[in-house]
Amino acid sequence: MKLFHSPASPFVRKVTVVLHETGQQDDVTLVPAMGTALEPGTMPVARNPLGKLPTLERDDGTALYDSRVICRFLDERGQGRLYPPAPTLWETLTLEATADGIMDAALLMVYEHRLRPPELVMPEILEAQWTKVVRALDALEGRWLSHLAGPIDMGQIALGCALGYVDFRLADRDWRQGRNTLAAWYAQFAERPSMQATRPEAP
Repeated sequence: MKLFHSPASPFVRKVTVVLHETGQQDDVTLVPAMGTALEPGTMPVARNPLGKLPTLERDDGTALYDSRVICRFLDERGQGRLYPPAPTLWETLTLEATADGIMDAALLMVYEHRLRPPELVMPEILEAQWTKVVRALDALEGRWLSHLAGPIDMGQIALGCALGYVDFRLADRDWRQGRNTLAAWYAQFAERPSMQATRPEAP
């Protein structure tokens, strides 16, 4: 299989963490890809019409895309049991969606600087996206800690990747302030071998 990826993408990191957690990292060849909505560059548009990462090309040539689809496929393939049975499944999926929302907002903040000339960057857009992150972090600190204390699942992996991306690209925002328990959870989770092996790198 081939995984079209960028080492800085938090959505790609979700997939590579799953590969490590399920022992499938040697089954996938990483194919670098770069581009933006303005210039697709080497993005795998022939395999993923949305031109987004990650995209997984399976051995039969067919492609899967969207990190949630790929992670679900790899978990089933590797029998990782990262998606527990219902009713806990719905908590796991909601936590994964919350983490993906943090990633989406953080990426839009990065793109606001990267894709616009400095004089056209809109502070209002940046703060609106950061407000989404803050609301999500406050909700995690307030009512998700018991879930985070449970067995590793896909929601925890997604959250670890989301917080790692905020550290990587938005470190000046200091998301840990006032969220000591969440920060302590992340500090421990980030030491997992799968997280250490997939730490983001600037392209």
